Amino acid sequence: MKLIIVSGLSGSGKSIALDTLEDCGYFCVDNLPFTLLEDFISDVMLDDKKICAKTAIGIDARNQTEKLADFSGCLDFIRKKGIECDVLYLQAEENILLKRYSETRRRHPLSDLNIPLKEALRMEKDMLRPVAKCADVIIDTSHTHYHQLRELLKSQLGEGNERQMVIQFLSFGFKHGIPLEADFMFDARTLPNPYWVADLRGLTGKDQAVIDFLQDEDVVQQYFQDVRNFIERWAPKFEADNRSYLTVAIGCTGGQHRSVFLVDLLVKHFQQSAHNVIVRHRELQ
Repeated sequence: MKLIIVSGLSGSGKSIALDTLEDCGYFCVDNLPFTLLEDFISDVMLDDKKICAKTAIGIDARNQTEKLADFSGCLDFIRKKGIECDVLYLQAEENILLKRYSETRRRHPLSDLNIPLKEALRMEKDMLRPVAKCADVIIDTSHTHYHQLRELLKSQLGEGNERQMVIQFLSFGFKHGIPLEADFMFDARTLPNPYWVADLRGLTGKDQAVIDFLQDEDVVQQYFQDVRNFIERWAPKFEADNRSYLTVAIGCTGGQHRSVFLVDLLVKHFQQSAHNVIVRHRELQ
């Protein structure tokens, strides 16, 4: 079993760290009261080893407890239970944190009418000193943006083999409304329409007669190749941007013939590559 305790200064990127770990398959708990940590280990992690095989817990100044002073003792307790435990501590320069709070207009968890932001930042640093002393990995995020921090975290924590992006291919009919979840949308209404062939009207793009009709049309094959080439070129850009899902929608008038045929053709092609592919025919459902 593996546990990563994520801590650090407010505004330094702890939420990004937990989101990144969640994307890497960790069961994540944010802002767990420190006084409940040992109970969580005994009653949750060790009780359900399958779900909690990889767990990340966020502990920070929102706890506002003097018991953080015994953080090292808590680590000893965890490791004696046979759990591999690493402490990740995030920090940033004071002027950078001040700027971030100014831009987001969030309130620091220790600040109030009597405690200005600068003083709250210094109080927080003192409060978390016992955690920082036990840190296995310390990352200064002063000069890293969102994507750089994600890559740095995965590299430092040995989670570089993140699961691949999932590509969803979706067929739909324009007369039933466009799918708002689409990242890319292609209009196949200019292609020859099997609907106007009496014997094909009641069929769908999954029926062999419709497949044969569309495969015989050169313009349909050209359309497929153009869409395929577009996705092959731009999907890696989305994946490099840490996207988990990419939805490609193909639409025709009713969502029964051309869009279904093209989506099935694209799915068959991309399933042969290294991509995770799912398919949905909206109007057939």
